[in-house]
Amino acid sequence: MSTIINRDLIYGVLICLIMVLFSCPLAFALAPEEVLVVANLNAAKSKGLAMYYMKKRLIPEKNLVLVFMTDKETCTRDEYTKKAIPPIKRFLGQNRQIRAIVTVFGVPLRISSPGKTQAEKTKLHGLEMEKKALEDQLIEGKIIDLKLRQEKQNKLSALEKAIADYLIQIDKVASFDSELSLIKKDRYDLNMWLPNPYYLGFRNQKTIIMKSEVLMTSRLDGADETIVKRIIDDSIEAEKTGLKGTAYFDARWKDPGTSEVSGYAFYDKSIHRASQKLLKENRIKVVLNEDTTLFQSGESPDTALYCGWYSLAKYIDAFTWTKGSVGFHIASAECTTLKNDTSQVWCKKMLDKGIAATIGPVGEPYVQAFPVPEIFFDFLTEGYLTLAESYIISLPYLSWKMVLVGDPLYRLNLKK
Repeated sequence: MSTIINRDLIYGVLICLIMVLFSCPLAFALAPEEVLVVANLNAAKSKGLAMYYMKKRLIPEKNLVLVFMTDKETCTRDEYTKKAIPPIKRFLGQNRQIRAIVTVFGVPLRISSPGKTQAEKTKLHGLEMEKKALEDQLIEGKIIDLKLRQEKQNKLSALEKAIADYLIQIDKVASFDSELSLIKKDRYDLNMWLPNPYYLGFRNQKTIIMKSEVLMTSRLDGADETIVKRIIDDSIEAEKTGLKGTAYFDARWKDPGTSEVSGYAFYDKSIHRASQKLLKENRIKVVLNEDTTLFQSGESPDTALYCGWYSLAKYIDAFTWTKGSVGFHIASAECTTLKNDTSQVWCKKMLDKGIAATIGPVGEPYVQAFPVPEIFFDFLTEGYLTLAESYIISLPYLSWKMVLVGDPLYRLNLKK
């Protein structure tokens, strides 16, 4: 991923995308009857919160699936397969209109790895044995020739990198919701990620997943019941009265202009682009920080929108969040928990402090797995697409680490 999406092209086809992207020609945005709500009978408050949300959003009562599984934040792959998939699949088989699934407080956040296959264990063992043999030769001083010794050292470094890369390739830990987005697909590789066919950055590429196999997902979750109800209530109120406040964008470097960039620089440039688009529209006050330091305590009052990076699992209390606020922080582990009282991860703390919707990973996602800020905020603030739709078209990968917390039906209404 080396270049920013052509913004003019994106806006030029906005209306067409809205009408055809989700195979729903008669509707611009996700409708209540197209949402499936999943709650956990084994978790206190889960069903009650699901019913509260469905009543508020006029979602049909039949669109509720109750699972019975662990109420912990992590479940096993076996439990997901045996206890979550069957009842949800049964419902989807009888209700073809469903386009989105929202999981509710008490449904696990993460799915643990099922472990390595025998083939993976064999390959990893071979690499580790080769590495150990080289280490033994170098430690024991058997190689005196300096040139040969350097060659062996270089080979050892290459092996260490190969082992690290292979462990990444066979990473099977996923967010519950990201895995759920592919529940309609019977079989797929669990190793690492799968390209999202709805992501605008892949629009001219063939992907192994078809759009018809993908469901939008989000969750209504937080540290306690009151936070979940606030997310629901604030989203609905902000739709009616308008999202008020300031958009804060926290880049780390100056805008590179037309230069082609990748990795962190790609996302930093995308943060610049997101702020520039909102400034041009002049529908909300925008503050861009392009210093190497982040927004500090008290520097971001009345925050309506936010995107920034990189303070790993260390929330900076710079913000006062307005009703209906949306934002996310680009860092490696910001949604590993929403419940742990001692945690300082950004998703949990932002929800604790009053944000209505946020995004983060349940483990190391690698930067290119984050939603692209300019796409996410551009479409979200246009007001045509819902939160869930804006997320799915800006998200590069599925069956991976990312989580959207918020009301999937939330549609921003910007009033300056």
